[in-house]
Amino acid sequence: MDENEKRSLFENKTILLTGGTGSFGNKFTEMILKHKPKSIRIYSRGEYNQYLMDQKFKDKNIRFLIGDVRDRDRLYRAMNGVDIVVHAAALKQVPACEYNPIEAVRTNIDGAINIIDAAIDNSVEKVIAISTDKAVHPVNLYGATKMVAEKMFIQGNTYTGKRNTRFSCVRYGNVIGSRGSVIPLFQEQKKKGVLTITDERMTRFWLTLDQGVNFVLNSIERMQGGEIFVPKIPSMRMMDLAEAIAPEAKKEIVGIRPGEKLHEIMITEDEARHAKEFSDYFIIEPEFAFWDKENHMDGKSLPQGYRYSSDINDKWLTKEELKRMC
Repeated sequence: MDENEKRSLFENKTILLTGGTGSFGNKFTEMILKHKPKSIRIYSRGEYNQYLMDQKFKDKNIRFLIGDVRDRDRLYRAMNGVDIVVHAAALKQVPACEYNPIEAVRTNIDGAINIIDAAIDNSVEKVIAISTDKAVHPVNLYGATKMVAEKMFIQGNTYTGKRNTRFSCVRYGNVIGSRGSVIPLFQEQKKKGVLTITDERMTRFWLTLDQGVNFVLNSIERMQGGEIFVPKIPSMRMMDLAEAIAPEAKKEIVGIRPGEKLHEIMITEDEARHAKEFSDYFIIEPEFAFWDKENHMDGKSLPQGYRYSSDINDKWLTKEELKRMC
């Protein structure tokens, strides 16, 4: 999608961004302002973070709404007159979700239900939810809550009735430099000369914030309602990542933590049976009886048994490429 197409889609639209003061929210706001929306509503819990964001952008088209996705009534008010919702709010720290499981469910699952209900009842045109590779074959509570949220957003399309509200998801891997990323941790550990690595065999998918936001914008344009969009992004071995950040530091293997995988998967063998491949992304199509098979006809079917996993990826980041991306 070129710049003119993006402008025609987002220009003069009212956009609600949940979790809007996070890393993704700041970059999304920076990029969407170029497309001249009517209004961007930043919906989040943090008063101080909203103040900092307001000072950073100083734009009259940005509105700051204090609210929690758990608060159904507040979401209904916030979505009044909204055209597009980007749902990025979540509890996403794996240890915090393990220690506070009920809170993780209330935010990541109950919050998703509230988004769906409020969007349908306010006749929002498009809703796209940000998911994660940890939702695939989840081994921790965070991944499990995001798996359920994905299912609900896709099935949300069956609740719309005669309304035109459409729901889709974007699923991608680790974001370089985002809050909670291992890269800031390694950069801090570098000062002490020792980097802790859970397992030397570990691999992960990586992309930049710019790439993530651009992919979300493109997916909003492409969505028919019901798809999961997956970008083609490179993998990197954690040992190579550590070497790129601190080649002189000692590498200490500490063992895999509870709820952690050796490798991440973004498309399973079962999902591949109803997925399509494009030049730089995949679409996992919904298994709706009413899904129009003519949608996304320019994509090609995946081979039997295909699995998109970080350890068998076609694309790998080099140390030099990672340094440039950081």
